[in-house]
Amino acid sequence: MKTLCSALLFASVLAACAAPVAASALIESPQTGGLKLGSLSSISFGPGGLLLAAEPGTASIVAIQTGDTGAAKAVLKKAVPDIGAAIADGLGAKKEDITVKDMAVNPASGRIYLAVQRRPDNAVMIVTVDAAGKVAPLNLDPLPWVRVTLPGGTSSKVTNITDVAFDKDRVFATGTCNEEFASRIFTIPVPIKNGATANVFSAETYHVAHRKWETKAPIQSFVPYDSPDGTYVVGAFACTPVAKFKVDDIQSGAQVKGVSMVELGSGNRPLDLFSYTDKSGKDWLVVHTQRFKQNAFGPSKMWGARISMDYLDGKTPDKTNENAARRDEKQHEGPEGIEIVDALFGAVQVDKLSNSEAVVLRDNEGTLSLEVAALP
Repeated sequence: MKTLCSALLFASVLAACAAPVAASALIESPQTGGLKLGSLSSISFGPGGLLLAAEPGTASIVAIQTGDTGAAKAVLKKAVPDIGAAIADGLGAKKEDITVKDMAVNPASGRIYLAVQRRPDNAVMIVTVDAAGKVAPLNLDPLPWVRVTLPGGTSSKVTNITDVAFDKDRVFATGTCNEEFASRIFTIPVPIKNGATANVFSAETYHVAHRKWETKAPIQSFVPYDSPDGTYVVGAFACTPVAKFKVDDIQSGAQVKGVSMVELGSGNRPLDLFSYTDKSGKDWLVVHTQRFKQNAFGPSKMWGARISMDYLDGKTPDKTNENAARRDEKQHEGPEGIEIVDALFGAVQVDKLSNSEAVVLRDNEGTLSLEVAALP
C-alpha cells in the first residue's frame, strides 16, 4: 500500500521490487532473538520480504527480515468470512477483544500480514494469513531485525507514528511531536542500521476545507512518489486534503511546505493510500478513508476514492492549495479524474495486491471478513 511511482518509473520500480534482495543489502548490524513489540500503529513491506513495523510506544521503526520470499502465490483462494474469530482462536482470546491495527501484503510471497492488538492486556503481535486462509502468529525469535529511533526535537518527543514505507534507498515515516510544528516526516537511510536515528522534517500543509495553513495535523497515510523533478511524500490528512512534500536535498530539521492538490471532503479521516495502473494504462492514487460525521456518503462510513495521478503534477497556484480540486460530495464522480471506489465501502483495512485487485478487511455488521476485491 505504500509505494507510488510515476508512469515513467513504474515499470522499473516494480521490477526492482520483485527481484530477490539479500538481507545484508537492507539491514546492518542485525540482532536475532529478543525482539519484543510493545505497540504497533503501522506495518508495510520493502523488497525481499522486509517487514517494517512502526512502534509508537518507543518512537521507533523496526525492520524485520521475514525470509518470506517464495514465489508469489494466489492470495485467498476464497474469502475468510470471520477472520476475527480465526485470529482470536489462534491467540486464545475472544474475537471482540481483537483489534486489527494495520494490514500489509508481502509482494515477495503474496502472504497477508496483520498487526493485531489484544485486550485486556493490550498485547500486540503480527499474524500471517496464507492462501488457504490459515492464520498463524509470526514467530519473531529466529528473525534478524534492527531498530531505529525517531528523533523529537531539542525539547520535544515523538508522540505518534502514523505510517511507514520503503522507497528505494530509504525508509519514510510520518508522525507527530509535541511542538508547534507538530507534523513530522522522518527518513532513514538504507541499509537500515540497528541503533541509528533518522533525519526529521517539519511539515506545513494548506488544509483546503479549513482554508488555512496548518502545522499540527499529522499525515495519516502516505506513499513515496518519484517524478521527473524529484522525490515527494504524498500524504492525506483529516478533512481530507491530499498534499505532496518534496524531500530531496533538504537538511534534517528543516521545515517542508506541502502543496495540496485535491480535497476529498471535510469530516473524513484517511486510513490507507496506494497506487495502481488500470487496464487502459492510466495511473491512479487510491485514498481509503473513514467518515467521522453522521451524514455518511454511501452505504458505509468506510469508503474510498481514486484520484487520477495527473493531479499530482499540479504546480501552479491556480490548481493547488486554495484552488485545489474538490470532490463533489453529492456525486459518485467529479470533478473529472476523481471517482468513488465501490469495492471499498465497509473496508476497515486495505492493501494493494496487484494492478487489478486489492486485499480488503471488511466490516460486515460487526463481523470482519478478509477478501480480495477487484479494482475499477
